[in-house]
Amino acid sequence: MSGTALIVIDMLNSYEHEDAELLLPSVRATVPRLTALLERARGSDTEVIYVNDNFGLWRSHHDEILDTALSGPHADLVEPVRPDEKSLFVLKARHSIFYQTPLEYLLRQHGIETIVLCGQVTEQCVLYSALDAHIRHIGVTVVEDACAHIHRDLAEAALRMMERNMQARIVRSTAEEIF
Repeated sequence: MSGTALIVIDMLNSYEHEDAELLLPSVRATVPRLTALLERARGSDTEVIYVNDNFGLWRSHHDEILDTALSGPHADLVEPVRPDEKSLFVLKARHSIFYQTPLEYLLRQHGIETIVLCGQVTEQCVLYSALDAHIRHIGVTVVEDACAHIHRDLAEAALRMMERNMQARIVRSTAEEIF
């Protein structure tokens, strides 16, 4: 076990929500880098954990959320980053991947001390998740070009905050030592 997990945040998405039109260009640019990152993680036996909004569907199973996203108008953004048979899955209801989810317990059970964050949205869910990891003494790496944003200026500020205030390691997807 490497002690590191790749966390894919909110990428199973139909993009039928407020701010979707602002988000979509960044997601389109991010998906190829995120796909390559997933391949690297899976090739190195790094644990891959998808943490995704449940869109208020508390009866949903992860397959139902994936099917809904793949049936949506932007399935081309979901298909390349879909979970494989080894991926773990956690549902969330709010911005942080930790807020009232079993993620912290899951990480501890798997001996994971560092998480690598990618997905969406840098200035929202990625930022709040990095903060919650930091206060739990879990190391954080953010793959900045594998994170999509709504507002570039807020995303850049969020990355600076994560690096300065939360001691997050900010890297590009091409960095050699991510996992």
